[in-house]
Amino acid sequence: MSLIVAALGGNAIIKPGQKGTIREQFDNTFESMGYIAHLVRAGHRVVLTHGNGPQVGFIMIQAEAARGKVPYVPLNVDVAQSQGSMGYMIAQSLMNQLKDHYLDTKVASVVTQVLVDPHDPAFEHPTKPVGPFYEKAYMEELERCSHAMVEDSGRGWRRVVPSPVPVDIVEMEVIKELVQDGVIVVACGGGGVPVVEEDGDLKGVDAVIDKDMASSLLAREIGADVVMFLTTVDKVCLNYNTSEQVELDRMTVEDARRYLAEGQFPPGSMGPKIQAAVEFVEQGGERAVVCKPEDVIEALEGRGGTVVEK
Repeated sequence: MSLIVAALGGNAIIKPGQKGTIREQFDNTFESMGYIAHLVRAGHRVVLTHGNGPQVGFIMIQAEAARGKVPYVPLNVDVAQSQGSMGYMIAQSLMNQLKDHYLDTKVASVVTQVLVDPHDPAFEHPTKPVGPFYEKAYMEELERCSHAMVEDSGRGWRRVVPSPVPVDIVEMEVIKELVQDGVIVVACGGGGVPVVEEDGDLKGVDAVIDKDMASSLLAREIGADVVMFLTTVDKVCLNYNTSEQVELDRMTVEDARRYLAEGQFPPGSMGPKIQAAVEFVEQGGERAVVCKPEDVIEALEGRGGTVVEK
């Protein structure tokens, strides 16, 4: 049976049209963990990662509402906070699903730091929007505080932060030991808490690491057989959302690189998943799969989703 890294997309936690209440998030997470329990019941070993975009946004909005009443909290701490709360929610939901499936596999959530290069070009060109929308007057105040801001589709101004490439996972040895002991690990939430090394010490930085790229790195480091990117679409598509849309059952690495170069997979959508899939397969992974959470078993058996392989 396979060792699988399953990367949960936002739809696994908050569905389109929902407000994102804690009750909604727990209900959605419990549902998604039922599909993960099916993998465990089938004999697979699993490591989970997850996105955190809306949740970090909520934390930043709460901090904004309390501005002047509580001290400022940097983004890297917000990411760690979301890892803790979401790790709790995912681990508890999975424990309850495993119990309902008469499985006694242990689960542990690890607040994970991910090392990035302080000289990564991303730090010179912040592009990742985070947090709430602001009116222009307050945007100018944030700019004076050295925050980069951009106008977002007529909806207001948002802060943008760097999105550097993940280099190493600080808690890697701990995660490996847990996996070897048969524990299902929740790690690298939101791509991990971004840190740099200064004079031998770790220091948090305000950035957002792409969770698919971090998941690919994690999968390679633990020697996973398969990485699964769980999302909202049945399959990866060419010419997505046009009259010429074509669903793909399989792609070779060569195909995927060509489609990326053609702009078929935008950076803010499917692009990071395909890039992460390519890197995983090129560096020794058996295959990468993009599918819906409910299709994990079918996708592993080649009956659903899109497979990327050599």
